[in-house]
Formats: sequence, C-alpha cells, structure tokens
Amino acid sequence: MSDLISVLANYFSFSFVRYAFVVGVLISLCSSLLGVTLVLKRFSFIGDGLSHVAFSAICIASVFNLSNNMFLVLPVTVICAVLLLKRSKNAKIQGDAAIAMISIGSLAIGYLLMNIFSTSANLSGDVCSTLFGSTSILTLRKSEVWFCAILSVLVIAAFIIFYNKIFAVTFDEDFASAVGTHSSAYNFVIAVIIAVIIVLAMNLVGSLLISALVIFPALSAMRVFKSFKSVTICSAIVSVVCSVSGLLISIVAGTPVGSTIVAADIAVFFIFSAFGRIFVLYERKGL
Repeated sequence: MSDLISVLANYFSFSFVRYAFVVGVLISLCSSLLGVTLVLKRFSFIGDGLSHVAFSAICIASVFNLSNNMFLVLPVTVICAVLLLKRSKNAKIQGDAAIAMISIGSLAIGYLLMNIFSTSANLSGDVCSTLFGSTSILTLRKSEVWFCAILSVLVIAAFIIFYNKIFAVTFDEDFASAVGTHSSAYNFVIAVIIAVIIVLAMNLVGSLLISALVIFPALSAMRVFKSFKSVTICSAIVSVVCSVSGLLISIVAGTPVGSTIVAADIAVFFIFSAFGRIFVLYERKGL
C-alpha cells in the first residue's frame, strides 16, 4: 500500500496529471447533471449523436488548420443539439431516427474528410485519440484547463438556477407549458448545456464513449433512488468517483483513460443494480 501511495504521489508531482484530474472531476460532474433528464426524456442516445457531430466539426477544423477548433466545434454542436431537442409533432423524422441519421452521417463525413485532406503523419493515431480519448486528457495545457473550468462552472450554475424549470420540463412538458413555463426556452437551455458537456467530455473519454459518461451514472442512481433530486445527487457522486477511479487505474496500469472510466461506470451500475434488487426484496418481505 505504501508503495502504491508513493507511486501516486510521484505521478501527482507532474502538472499534466493534476490537470487531468481537475478536468476529469469537472466534466464527470457536469455530465451527470443532465444524464437524468436525458434518460427520462427518452433522449439517452443524444450524447452519442452530438459527439459524432463534434467529431465531424473537429475534422473540418483540422482540414482548415484552425489553431483553436473550439470556435467551430462548440457552435456547431450547440446548433445540432437545439435541432434534435426541438419538439415538433409535424416533423417527418423524429427522435431516435434523427439522432441515428446525424450520428452516422457526421461520423462518416468526418472520417472521410480526415482521409481526403489529412495533414497529419499519424492519421490513425489522431482518429483513435479523438474517438476514444486515449491520451488527450493527459496532454492538456493550462489554458485548456481554465477554459474547461469556466464552462463547467457556467453549466453547474445554469443547472442550479433553472433546476425547477428543468424538472418541470423533464417530467411533463405539456403541463409545464399549460401553467406558463416557456418549455421551448428551457429545452434550448438543456440543449446548450448538453452540447457544452459533449464538447468538454471529448477530451476525457472520446466521442464514442461520451454516452456512457452521461447515461451510466444516472441509470446506476435510478436502481436505488426514486426521487429526481436524490437520483441527480447520487448520479453526480457516482460519476465523480468513477472518473477519479478510472483516471487512477489508467495512470498506474497504463490502460486507456476513456475505456477505463467507462469500465468503472459499468461495474458500479451492476453493483447498484444488485443493491436495488436487494432493497426490493427487503421491501416485499416487510409488507
């Protein structure tokens, strides 16, 4: 145990490791907040679709040699998030079909552009890093950490300020509109927050694994808790713990960061599922 502590202490002496943990905690906290809302609104796969949109935008930015791709990736992802969450009863393509079209199309176009207009000597490595977040979280600059911190604070503040409205829109959008809540405006807020989370999370787990970071903590919390507030708080705690655990394991064992964090989320989901079944059996015996 003492040897493990000394090894971790040695790793934490490097600034890039500290940056990775700061960003990992912030991103996992932000992603867990909207996960509950997305699950309840039947938009679990929107993270997958938007992450592929962000991947395509990154490919376009690399083609044009943009020094900071965030100025392209963030607005494009926000626009697509708004379009996906916009409720239209007369739309010809709705819900999961629209998400699937955007997801597959963006991924294919992005990879095609990277192959045709590639400016990198290691195309496969760049694609792997973008899709799975293999090393990008460990190569963050101080400016990127500050940018992530500012956006994370804004996301958390927006969620806290609009918590009651998000709660109302999540459970019964029609009723919320009937009592005077501007559902479209708060759906827009939700869309913007989701887009920001997706863009931030690409550095942590990559575009293919973002949905797991958003959905698994919420599903784990729902196995045990029933109220929206309890599930949200538990989801946030689970997400942060899994993120920190995944980062620690990946640094010590040399495993891919994103995949390790998702594996930790999956393990916690099965643990919470087991506890949920035990609680149900206990309640039945109590009756």
